[in-house]
Amino acid sequence: MINQKAPPSLDEWLKEAKADPAASKVGMFLVHNGVVRQTPKAAVRQGIDDGSLVKEMEFSFDAAKVERAIAETYQMEGIFYVKVWLNEGKIKVGEDLMYVLVGGDIRPHVVDALQFLVSKIKNECVTEKEIKA
Repeated sequence: MINQKAPPSLDEWLKEAKADPAASKVGMFLVHNGVVRQTPKAAVRQGIDDGSLVKEMEFSFDAAKVERAIAETYQMEGIFYVKVWLNEGKIKVGEDLMYVLVGGDIRPHVVDALQFLVSKIKNECVTEKEIKA
């Protein structure tokens, strides 16, 4: 769990997505790129600032839960393409935690699906442990 994975090429992802059989139904692709930030989660989400800074994060995920979250996203209205990449191991500030690509028919459907999937992954599928500086 020490080594991290190489991040994907977004150019390649979009090329694959546009070659997918469902691509003719897609009017929009949105990408989420989660990275490790220096500000601790408690400070950002709850306003609790103890003066500490994050230097890296231990990050892991449950692949079966991620697959279920992807399947749920495909059930949403107007969603025709979903791809997820998650890193693992000790990841430094500024480095990639995840990439999520969602393609669908119209903006409201794609925005909703991307928010749903990223939230589901963050809240139900991953384990994050901040390592302070």
